[in-house]
Amino acid sequence: MATEIALGQAGLLKAGPFRWARALAWLVVLAVLCILTFNVAADSSLRVSALLSGQPFVDRAHAPHAARLIAVIVGSIGMLAVYALAVRLGERRTPREVGLWRLAPDLIIGVLIGGALIAVIVGILWAAHWVTVAPAPITHVMESLKEAVQSGVIEETLMRLVIFRLLWRATSVWPAFILTAVLFGALHLSNPDATPFSALCLVAGEGVGAGLYLLTGRVWMSIGMHAGWNFMQGWVFGAAVSGLGVFAGGPLQTHPVAGTSDILSGGGFGPESSAASLGVSLLASIVCLALAWRSGRMKSPAEV
Repeated sequence: MATEIALGQAGLLKAGPFRWARALAWLVVLAVLCILTFNVAADSSLRVSALLSGQPFVDRAHAPHAARLIAVIVGSIGMLAVYALAVRLGERRTPREVGLWRLAPDLIIGVLIGGALIAVIVGILWAAHWVTVAPAPITHVMESLKEAVQSGVIEETLMRLVIFRLLWRATSVWPAFILTAVLFGALHLSNPDATPFSALCLVAGEGVGAGLYLLTGRVWMSIGMHAGWNFMQGWVFGAAVSGLGVFAGGPLQTHPVAGTSDILSGGGFGPESSAASLGVSLLASIVCLALAWRSGRMKSPAEV
């Protein structure tokens, strides 16, 4: 059952002069608040753990893998709780987009969707002999889970609930979607081995996360999709994720075939920067957005 999408129409976002400017200012405030809360809550978790165990405090970069996973979970809960509180106070509404009643099934469905999409992409690359996939000894999983949770929660909360939603409030749905997608691709250009083509591939897949948010009215399925994609790509298949190698340690290792173009194999950025990813991501985005459009979930701000 879908939750009604609320762009905000009271408090700071009430109808009147310069609502577009108020929406943009609120976007910046919410984004900063979410990021700060995540970091403070995550670090506080490590400090409390050190205090209870009688051990010296160790920052997140050097803490044990299990402690880092717990810190990210605590940071994620803190960030979403503060987002909900800020929406209640600033927009004077119930933040149903983070309501807990469909959390578990939405997350599970999202994980399955994200995992299936990247599995299809890697399968195409392997069948075309653009990458090799070989067994590898399993060494760890905690760090990969931490990275999957962190990327899924932070990026989808910011991209869907803060940036996309409030740009939609300020303008209309299509400019908001396009700007959010371009921003998402651009933010990854600083990653190792990033290229304009890798950014284009990420932009092409933005319709999946946006479409799942539009269809459900909640952020959980988008979070699950993002986390499932990264975990499957990085830990299960042992490939680079957005140019990062922090997901290693799973049952497989995926590498580009020597001499294969980076556009075909994904190169050092990973399978999500390949021609197969561009095609699969774009098709999945079109399907998700078409379903959202047909269901009437992409109304103009004046109607929401």
